[in-house]
Amino acid sequence: MKIVIAGAGEVGFHLAKLLSFESLDITLLDIDKDRLHYAESHLDIRTIRGSCVSIALLTEARVGKADLFIAVTSEETTNITVAALSKQLGCKRTIARISTLEFLKKNDAVNFNSLGVDELISPEALAAEEIMQLLDQSAFSNSYEFEKGELTLIGTSLGDDALIVGKSVKESANIFPDLHFMPIALQRKGTQLTMIPRGDTLFEAGDTTFFITLKQGVDELYKLTGKEKKSIKNVMILGGGKIGRGTANALCNKKFNVTLIEQKKNKALDIAESHPEALVVHGDGRSVELLNEESIDEMDAFIAVTENSETNIMSCLMANSKNVSKTIALVENMDYFSLSQSIGIDTLINKKLLTANTIFRYIRKGEVVDMTTLNNLNAEILEFIVKPESKVTGYKIKDLNFPRTATIGGVVKSGVGKIVLGNYVIESGDRVLVCCLHRSIKKVESLFS
Repeated sequence: MKIVIAGAGEVGFHLAKLLSFESLDITLLDIDKDRLHYAESHLDIRTIRGSCVSIALLTEARVGKADLFIAVTSEETTNITVAALSKQLGCKRTIARISTLEFLKKNDAVNFNSLGVDELISPEALAAEEIMQLLDQSAFSNSYEFEKGELTLIGTSLGDDALIVGKSVKESANIFPDLHFMPIALQRKGTQLTMIPRGDTLFEAGDTTFFITLKQGVDELYKLTGKEKKSIKNVMILGGGKIGRGTANALCNKKFNVTLIEQKKNKALDIAESHPEALVVHGDGRSVELLNEESIDEMDAFIAVTENSETNIMSCLMANSKNVSKTIALVENMDYFSLSQSIGIDTLINKKLLTANTIFRYIRKGEVVDMTTLNNLNAEILEFIVKPESKVTGYKIKDLNFPRTATIGGVVKSGVGKIVLGNYVIESGDRVLVCCLHRSIKKVESLFS
């Protein structure tokens, strides 16, 4: 598979890095020599320097023979233009990163497909969507829904008082024997080691643990992990950019009490006019006095989404000191992810990582229809649609030649989520969720292709 990526920033580089594990033919385009040199010295890819809107450069990159062209520069107009040009030159599929959320709405007057852009991806929209999912499962640090919530990924750090601490996976399953959830990955406290748990794996205090659960299993996981289920009604948002506005709009539509703090006066006035249901405050969210005046101690959740990562982190720490139960910070540096739990912030989100992972779904082999990457873990959740000719079709899970570094978390059958064990027979049409370490991805994909 030949893929051309325009833009060697964080999104483009992260994509190229993920794709390099797949042994694909990757060409990275950028005008910045230093970015390309860094990418070339760290990845086994081809790089070309120059303006990606140059037809001569696109021809040199052989986009006419490419299976996929991904435009992820910082300029929205550039991305749309170069994606359209690549399609005209013969590329099979194109994806453009955008920032104008209006483009994502269905509009009969403008058809981006007819322009040559097959998919539009908005980092801001993805971040706002991620925040809403995290608020839905307020006690957990990670949440991702598959098939409209038939199966849900939940991640949390185990406290000393968690019921499953000191117990094996098998022993923990006996507490709630109806099988509504399945542990799929964990990371020991203070290590970077990702494990796929087995029946004899012991849960330890401080483990970052991920589960696939049915809707009825969520309450059971609250009890097992020692988390307290709290309703969220009062939310404070720091930052009135596109993510802040998008989140405020979604929360107001769901009748939350929203307070939004924006430092720029004109922007604050504009937000107040367009979001009359929210309380919009003009001020510096780094001010402890201002946060206290706006009753931060009465908030159920605090979301910091300014353009400054350090401001977001520090303000979340302030909210945490005021016993705000849920804190979410937007960060630009992906290295911060390993610090989130240790410094007392529930969840960090990175819009570039969300964008790269979303685009990556279009590249997977086999019948992958959805995927997500576990924060700070080198593991992924892949959703496959089983075909009649797949190697897994008609076999019990226990009889599959499945790698030890992968596990099946659940199955959606005829629209209904199921947690399954070794005796389950996989059938054509099943949607199967698999958690696997990066080194197992090729093996797993081959079983479902």
